[in-house]
Amino acid sequence: MIGGPFFVLVVVGILGIGLMAGVFCAFSTFVMRGLAALPSAQGVAAMNAINAAAVRPAFMTVFAGSAVLSAMIAVVTFVVWPDEGKLELLLGSALYLCGSFGLTVVANVPRNERLAGLAPGTPEAAMYWPAYVREWTFWNHIRTAASAAAALVYVLALA
Repeated sequence: MIGGPFFVLVVVGILGIGLMAGVFCAFSTFVMRGLAALPSAQGVAAMNAINAAAVRPAFMTVFAGSAVLSAMIAVVTFVVWPDEGKLELLLGSALYLCGSFGLTVVANVPRNERLAGLAPGTPEAAMYWPAYVREWTFWNHIRTAASAAAALVYVLALA
């Protein structure tokens, strides 16, 4: 049974990753649909504003903090190698680190940066906007599922 400070570390990891799953789910289920329904210039401007607002301490603490917690959980799991839950702990860490944090870095952020380089009312922005919404949302669906699965397997490790 996982106990003591390691138990607290996993519970805090579950909380952070669960919050991220909720944020990603909101974007996948209604935010991106709402933005896609706007004229492209408005959608581009709104998404650029959202992306700029996201890089603030409140969001980044949960997003990056969950990655740090996941890495810590993986390291502690290798060091302590608990009798129960080790597979779930390692899987949960991999799911968040690769499927959420890593995917953000390699799939979503580059699209955000490209969008940020386009003036909202230009033909280039209008041409890119539908592809951006489609591709960004696709990768966000995966981040949502990976975060939810990571939180779930961490919970199973404690059960």
